Amino acid sequence: MPEIDSDATPAYPPPRGGLPRALRPFRLGQYRLLAGALTLSLLGAGMWIVAVVWQVIELGGGPAELSFVAAGNAAGMLVAVLFGGVLADRVPQRNILLAVEATKTVSIATAAVLALSGTLELWHLVIVTTILGLADGFFYPAYSALLPAILPAEDLLAANGVEGMLRPTIMQAAGPALASAAIAAFSPGLAFAFVAAAQALAVGGLLLIRSTPVRREIGKPQHPLRALSSDLREGFVYMWRTPWLLGTLLYACLLVFVIMGPIEVLLPFAVRDQTGGGPGAFALVLAAFGVGGALGSLVVASLTLPRRYLTIMNLLWGAGCIPLAVIGTTSQLWLMVVALFLVGFTFSAATVIWGTLLQRRVPPALLGRVSSLDFFVSLALMPISMAVAGPVGEAIGLAPAFLAAGAIPFVLAVATILLFKLPEDEILHPLDPAGEPAVDIETDAVSSDSGDGIRRDAGSE
Repeated sequence: MPEIDSDATPAYPPPRGGLPRALRPFRLGQYRLLAGALTLSLLGAGMWIVAVVWQVIELGGGPAELSFVAAGNAAGMLVAVLFGGVLADRVPQRNILLAVEATKTVSIATAAVLALSGTLELWHLVIVTTILGLADGFFYPAYSALLPAILPAEDLLAANGVEGMLRPTIMQAAGPALASAAIAAFSPGLAFAFVAAAQALAVGGLLLIRSTPVRREIGKPQHPLRALSSDLREGFVYMWRTPWLLGTLLYACLLVFVIMGPIEVLLPFAVRDQTGGGPGAFALVLAAFGVGGALGSLVVASLTLPRRYLTIMNLLWGAGCIPLAVIGTTSQLWLMVVALFLVGFTFSAATVIWGTLLQRRVPPALLGRVSSLDFFVSLALMPISMAVAGPVGEAIGLAPAFLAAGAIPFVLAVATILLFKLPEDEILHPLDPAGEPAVDIETDAVSSDSGDGIRRDAGSE
């Protein structure tokens, strides 16, 4: 098959003198448009999280009904994300993002009209949230694959840091605050209307972005089902044959299983039972996690990629969870706040590095599928973690549960580093701060539609 022309990249303006590293991606107009659309989309997502809860309550629903609505979103996302990766490697990613945001705009606008007219029912919300989950499953792989197509490699760390800052500040803080104000002033239906408006503005921003060609050579036409099967197989084979990727994804899957249940399910009870705090105290602890995440992303975005990027990334995830052990033993709210701040800081810092590694070490022809695998793995065990956290916490107590959540990730991180020989890999494949990509001589692969599956190629990047 023909080689991917990795040198056929647009000319980028040089960094402006004195511009902080974290802001350098904004010198490019295409990135400014993409970041603006992402901000609006995250703002809408943050508003939706709050608005849909109060809409369910307004309809007379309780926890069971809310779980039913939330399950539709999670199921839609899990169903779509692997197919989203295949599509992102075959269709211009800007077009996918446009379709996603347009679909979300229409769906949420429909919910707003029904809510404001008093005709909305619970099953309407289930359908809308399922559609939103399906749309989000296509969004993440396309966004991850588009970013390195419009930015030079040396700006990817900063751009991923920007995303890491936007999620806690826009989606977890500004969005819920705006939705709460709309609900207090009128109704959840008004908040839905605001969400639809934000999504429509995001569509407008995406329309201004130039469509970039797919960075992949598509071979002879195939039956859609055969092409889908072949693409999915290539993604899984590449993951299996790439030790640094396989090891980190397996670790991330176990990490999510170990910590997300305690944080999402057990933390509110720890705050209530051990500190005597109520909803305000719990919100403060969650805010500390979000602020820590934003600062962690900002710090990493302001630096160059570390030479020992795989080791540092996994240790940040592992050692960064150790403060969780404090949660189950302290009666001081401020200690819980500090602990969650540290966890948020290190978790987001590592995640920014991880997103950059995918965009710099995975061949462009496979980036959409590998990004979707990353997203799928991150979600796969989360429902199980939440389901078992409550019974486990009741059986062994909060202190042992949080001690396990703090200690196990560090042990898993060290095991991953040693078993998958990550120090040797990062020495063999250094990532030049100036933006030169690593060359995975033994593991990198280029997608082929000619029936050859995965082909090893020392020059694929």
